[in-house]
Amino acid sequence: MGILTKDVAIDLGTANTLIYVKGKGVVIREPSVVAVDRYTGKIVAVGSEANHMIGRTPDNIIAVRPMKDGVIADFDITQAMIKHFIRKADVVGIMKPRVVVCIPSGITEVERRAVEEAVIQAGAKEVALIEEPMAAAIGAGLPVNRATGSMIMDIGGGTTEVAVISMGGIVSSRSIRVAGDALDNAIINYLKKNAGINVGDKMAEEIKFEIGSAYEDDDEALFDVRGRDVQTGLPKTVQIKESQIREAMRENIGEMLEAVKLTLEHTPPELAADVMERGIMLTGGGALIKGLDRLLTSVTKIPAYVAEYPLDCVAVGTGKALDNIKELLARRK
Repeated sequence: MGILTKDVAIDLGTANTLIYVKGKGVVIREPSVVAVDRYTGKIVAVGSEANHMIGRTPDNIIAVRPMKDGVIADFDITQAMIKHFIRKADVVGIMKPRVVVCIPSGITEVERRAVEEAVIQAGAKEVALIEEPMAAAIGAGLPVNRATGSMIMDIGGGTTEVAVISMGGIVSSRSIRVAGDALDNAIINYLKKNAGINVGDKMAEEIKFEIGSAYEDDDEALFDVRGRDVQTGLPKTVQIKESQIREAMRENIGEMLEAVKLTLEHTPPELAADVMERGIMLTGGGALIKGLDRLLTSVTKIPAYVAEYPLDCVAVGTGKALDNIKELLARRK
């Protein structure tokens, strides 16, 4: 164990949890999954190990995702998961660590306090919170402290966060609980209805990133989907086209684009002009969906760009906020 306690940043995501340690960077990047014995309540595995168990365990072992739509759905399991990751990051020394956690911008005060309490119970000395779009913007390298408008769209597992930021604050924002998980569910439902095949969450996510697209072009990728026949229950493989998955995701992606439009509508003209010039930065796992930047540019007439390391932006931005942890703590008091 480390002798001195290190300040820690946590990107507590619906799909994945990342731990950033000051001076080291991102040291933990694992699925937000916990395997539990349903009869004893004992935790069997956490993170990657638990994720590998999904669909491969006896009835008494269940894989739980304790975060839903960016907020805590199961307090005790979330607390245990955070404690496991903090211990694995080897940051607890003589004193407990101070922790900064990113949260969706649209959560309630009760949900904020649940996050703080879970992290304290997991072993933190003090907890500060930073809103996810601000963390994403900092991690993506946007000039958030200048008197100029910067726009961010962060698509995680549970929420899509859109914000215009200036002078270190969020000027206009939207947080919707439509993101990566919703896209996976849309793919599952589409395939069940239109291809007669049942697939699990893992296969749906694989399909999304392999042939999922938001913008129509001349390419038409194909993918062999493995699952279970809806009628017979037997194993089945079907070939799916990229255009079919684009159709499956169309409605949810439309909701994400609407969040961008509403955010721009509530942005002061001067800052909107800055955004027109500087563009929209895309972060989060959803930013990796093929053609989403092109679709966003087409709909808004504003250039859209994918961050260099979209999966790490929130964690890195939360980590950089450790330099201002005293200020963040003061805001909560």
